[in-house]
Parts: sequence; C-alpha cells; structure tokens
Amino acid sequence: MEKMGKFFAGLMIGGIVGGLIGLLLAPSAGEETRNCIKDKVYHVRDEVKKAAAERSDELKNELAALQKKI
Repeated sequence: MEKMGKFFAGLMIGGIVGGLIGLLLAPSAGEETRNCIKDKVYHVRDEVKKAAAERSDELKNELAALQKKI
C-alpha cells in the first residue's frame, strides 16, 4: 500500500512539474493560457462532481439492496 502512495505522489509531482514546464515554454499569450487552464480546470471539476454523484447513487442503491436482504 505504501508503494501505491509513493507512486501517486510521484505521479502528481511529475504532472505538476511537467505542467509548469509546459506553461513556461508555451507559445500562447499569458491571458490566453490562463483562460485555457481555467476552462480545463472547470471541465475537470465538473467531471469529478458528475462521477462522484454517479458513484454515490450506485453505493446508495447497493446499500438499499443489502438492507432489503437483512
């Protein structure tokens, strides 16, 4: 389990460093880059909320089914 945590920590750090390097070397203007990043962050946030809501519904349905069996 500890290896998995280290892997994900390395993945996150690598992603952040790669993103920063990409921003520094990007040919776009600063404001254009910021708007692009903002749009992507909002998109990811919305996708995460949607996935969390779907998973929550699945878990509630499973819990209800288990409670019926008892």
